[in-house]
Amino acid sequence: MTRQEREQRIRGWLSGRLPEEWFDLVELTTDREEITVVGHLAAPKLEDEASPVERAAAEAGRIKEFRERTRDDRIRIARELEHATGQKVAWGACCGESRETFTTLSVPVMTRLRQSERRVLDTLVDSGVARTRSEALAWCVKLVGRNAESWLGELRAAMAHVERVRAEGPDAGEVADNLGEPDEGPKTAAGAS
Repeated sequence: MTRQEREQRIRGWLSGRLPEEWFDLVELTTDREEITVVGHLAAPKLEDEASPVERAAAEAGRIKEFRERTRDDRIRIARELEHATGQKVAWGACCGESRETFTTLSVPVMTRLRQSERRVLDTLVDSGVARTRSEALAWCVKLVGRNAESWLGELRAAMAHVERVRAEGPDAGEVADNLGEPDEGPKTAAGAS
């Protein structure tokens, strides 16, 4: 199963499992460790002449209200999805121009850097942009992600194509999950019925 097909199955499962009144739209982002579900909430009704500060406060209040009201249900749904996929689930909400994610993973990633690369991180630390090399590296990754988004999008699309071609190959094996299709697994003489 390709990553795209896996995301489609997760999206389909969520469409069937999430209460319809929660979100206008759902964004789904996945990687190897985590599934992030960000729902778009209806904007609060305000006067036309409401200031940007008032709008931002109303949107933040709407997100907070949603987070508190749905906590138990979101935890229950996340546990079901975590059990089915083996990945952690994080939630978030958007309302108007405001966006907040709730309890996301921070996963350590090992890397080897040469002196010139370490000096970049040390400059960021010494200047106060970051407190540690780890924080400086995370800052660099965010900066590249923001400034190279179109290129990264093209790269992801190319990788998805390669993944589809691989999945259609002669040695393609299915990855089991619990999101709808039962995993029949290999049949053995003792296990066949």
